[in-house]
Amino acid sequence: MMSDDEVKEVHAKSSGFKGEETRADLLKTTGQSQVYTATRETLLQKKITHTQTHALSPEWLFGMNPALSAFNMQDHDQLVVLYGAAHVGVIYNHTTRSQHILQGHCCPIASMCVSDDRRWIASADQGPKSTVMIWDSYSGVPVRTLFDCHPGGGVVAMAFSSDTKQLVTLGAEEKQCVCIWNWTNETGKPLWFTELDPNHGFQDYIIFNPNDSAQLLSNSRSHLLFYSTTKGSLQYFALNIQKHSPGTSEAAKRPHSSMSHSVFHLRLPWILTVTAATQIVVWDVMKDVAPNKSRPITAIRLQNDPITVLSVTDRFTVTGDTQGHIKFYNEEFKLLTWYTDFNLDAIVSISFAKECAQSCPEVYNPEGKPLMMRNFVVSTVTSEVIHVNIQSGIPQILLHKESEPIHAVACHPKQPVVVMGNLRGVLKVWDYDNKAILCSRVFETGQQIQCVAFDPQGLYLAVGFGSGAVHILNPSTLQSDPKECFRSTDDCIHHITFSSDSKYFATADAGKAVTVFRLQTDVGSVPRWAYLGRYHSHYKPITDLLFGVHLDSTQPRLLSLGLDRRLVEYDLENSDLNELVILSSVRIEQSAVPTGMTWYPPITTEQFLLVASDQYKMKLFNSITKMCRKTLLGPTYGSPVKKTLVLPKCSEPETSLYYLAYITEDKVGLQMMPLDGNPYKSNAVICHPTGVSTFACSYDGRFVFTAGTSDCTALSWEIGLNALEAAAALGGKDLVPFYTLLEGGRDGKFYREIEDFFYYCQIHHQGTNSMEKRQTSTKISLSDVPSLMRALAFFPTEQEIEDMHNEVQFSKYAETGKYVTDINLEELIKLYVNHRPALGISSNQLVQAFNILGNPDITGQPVLRKHVLLKLLQDRGEHMTEEEVVECFTTLLCPSEEEEDEEDAGPGGEKSDHDSYNSVEHMAEEVAECVTTPLSLSEEEEEEEDDDEEDDEDEDEEAGPRGKLSDHDSYNSDSGNSEDTLACMIPREISMETFTGHILGFPSSVEQKDTATPPEG
Repeated sequence: MMSDDEVKEVHAKSSGFKGEETRADLLKTTGQSQVYTATRETLLQKKITHTQTHALSPEWLFGMNPALSAFNMQDHDQLVVLYGAAHVGVIYNHTTRSQHILQGHCCPIASMCVSDDRRWIASADQGPKSTVMIWDSYSGVPVRTLFDCHPGGGVVAMAFSSDTKQLVTLGAEEKQCVCIWNWTNETGKPLWFTELDPNHGFQDYIIFNPNDSAQLLSNSRSHLLFYSTTKGSLQYFALNIQKHSPGTSEAAKRPHSSMSHSVFHLRLPWILTVTAATQIVVWDVMKDVAPNKSRPITAIRLQNDPITVLSVTDRFTVTGDTQGHIKFYNEEFKLLTWYTDFNLDAIVSISFAKECAQSCPEVYNPEGKPLMMRNFVVSTVTSEVIHVNIQSGIPQILLHKESEPIHAVACHPKQPVVVMGNLRGVLKVWDYDNKAILCSRVFETGQQIQCVAFDPQGLYLAVGFGSGAVHILNPSTLQSDPKECFRSTDDCIHHITFSSDSKYFATADAGKAVTVFRLQTDVGSVPRWAYLGRYHSHYKPITDLLFGVHLDSTQPRLLSLGLDRRLVEYDLENSDLNELVILSSVRIEQSAVPTGMTWYPPITTEQFLLVASDQYKMKLFNSITKMCRKTLLGPTYGSPVKKTLVLPKCSEPETSLYYLAYITEDKVGLQMMPLDGNPYKSNAVICHPTGVSTFACSYDGRFVFTAGTSDCTALSWEIGLNALEAAAALGGKDLVPFYTLLEGGRDGKFYREIEDFFYYCQIHHQGTNSMEKRQTSTKISLSDVPSLMRALAFFPTEQEIEDMHNEVQFSKYAETGKYVTDINLEELIKLYVNHRPALGISSNQLVQAFNILGNPDITGQPVLRKHVLLKLLQDRGEHMTEEEVVECFTTLLCPSEEEEDEEDAGPGGEKSDHDSYNSVEHMAEEVAECVTTPLSLSEEEEEEEDDDEEDDEDEDEEAGPRGKLSDHDSYNSDSGNSEDTLACMIPREISMETFTGHILGFPSSVEQKDTATPPEG
């Protein structure tokens, strides 16, 4: 980031002003400032190979945001344009086919603008914390960032003043604000600020007067707002567009009809406003005109098609319309020339070159001289960008149409080729080394491309459609044989994958079914793909589909994974036509939902299947037994991992490690292998803020390609493994990275507690009351791990305990053939960090669960009935036995022996141990009696419950203004004076207060209030 003085100096230099020698001059001579020393050719030079400073760097962007304008940055020796897509800006040099990506926003870019001299670029997003960034277009370096400019909704439009000293931003808040910033100063406050009246409509466009930076205008559909700062504050008055353009409201309903736009006349004190009724309204706005004196001079109907763009350049007024036509008018609004043969869609923007104007052939002014016009760049609603040379009149396509979301991406297994398919049925084959389209194909209307896949040899390309169709194409020509176009279902195809020997391919569809196809290789005939069978193997959507190879043979194996937490394997060898056989179906998760799977690389003696889940965990399952052999903390970057790929092994000798690429909801990342839960071995970056649909990796492991869910773009990311390894090294060795995941770190109180519990387990194992000499050790028994985990406030389920035991017990079995029965402190810390909930369990989550399980009572508050709770505990999830239920409720709701002694003994007496034991035993017996009582209610019991509810209402009336009776009073009224009854231990209805206060141990609202407000002394 540049300093205040440096920005001013560079701005003065770019504006042609001369100033005294300052720090900027010193930076120039010492070569410390990239911005000061940059020229127009700096970014246009041939790309130089350099060391990667980031694990993932954006290398190329496919597509653009059609709602944003495209700007003509250079048009002389080289053709350079600027446009935005997703959360980045792109400076594209069409001459050298190179891009420089402006990466800095976390949310989608909502507005962009450039200075008149094309030196400075401003971009803004509409995120929750709106950010405006100013860039130097010569070096591509950000020079200023404005944070939280419009926190209520972000920035919807902005513009530079003609001298580039000021930047105006228009917010998208419910009550819009306009701010004018002196961006060359380091102050974080605007020079001027004003709020707009919502009655003037939603303003979505704003510009400065090119002849007077003290004047601005903005537009909505209904009103034009004229601003002035001449009186020392930002003031505005409104001009009603609809009042002077009767057809505006009706025309605004037409397709492609944009909001009104206005421009300042370059020579006269006029404002030109184009309306949705295809008219131009001319306003005479003097410098100090009052609102009641402003009036339109005239309203002119220029053409029949609705105008979408209005611009002025030199002495011309230029329009673009919904038909893709571009027309030039003189100052009297007479048509001079037009471009109607380009076959364009509706025009979004027109940007003119800043270089000298050229003579336009066959177009003359009234004096008979050729008109001098500038080359221009046009963008359309379908993301097409073209350049028009005035002298030749021939359009040059800079960006091809890409107006639909891309949901399918696949890389060729042996060539630098990537295939992308969108929801409009357009399939394109890109050469990502030469940045060129090799071929493309448009499928029939309604054929949404959902997924694509190459076979391992690169001989076949399978395409899955939203209609349920599957086509096998020639990767070179994208042509298909009609006999290899299958339609076995009407459900959308979500996944396609090939076997390693290219003899099978399988699909998973929205019908929760898997379909398998086999390559028929009959003697004397051309190999053809044929339908084998389809199986409805899941009861929830399928998240992943994967081929592998059996360990004891070279035969392929097929597995599918679903949101139903089931891993299904198919018996391909014994399957026959129309009979796909299931080999096994295993539930692999208890509460987590699996999101994706891949084969773990051969860096272990066992073959593992790597499965990611929505709880930020990655688990390794034995490929044969399906036993969970290891649980690891996954990347925690805002959303869980949803798809993974192991990068192809790099051919470079100095790189011997494997790496895992993954995507989350909006990020793409890399992970060093082997996995161990070290957070410093992972790195992620935002790739598509509105969501990433899929991704693929190049055959040589140099690039990762991501596709956006809704932003109509795809990004190519260059992989820098050295940067990833450097970050991992900085995180520390051995156990140092894991200490950072503990509260307080290695020197914190929590770590000392872990040590204390660890050594207490050794004492407990030898006997706490033993007087013999203690035998110290560096390990504890594996049987002590569950209790130790609970002591650390991690309460694993029985399945999680079994997973931990298996992880430790079989950790060295493949190498030594022996079981591990103990664990040291370092291994325990890793086990704890990897197995505990990644984000913890908050009290709100527990309360939410109570609200789901409970039913509202007569007051509308959720209550959990006793018989329902007991049925859930004994029939759902991990079934609790009667003894376990008795033990839990006795511990939670029964008073301890010490409390009973204090209550029964009174101030001067004591209670015998025998009596105390009998009391607790009696309460436990009553709990057990409750548990063993039949859980289903008979008709008489239901009637009794209804009577009890009526009694509760009577009790509420008796309670008077105090409301419902307390649990103690309710107990007394039902059960007499005995305090050791079952009703006292397990209430008939458990309220939220009982659940949070007595069971969870949270302070009640009264206690919290008393704590927050100490009593007065």
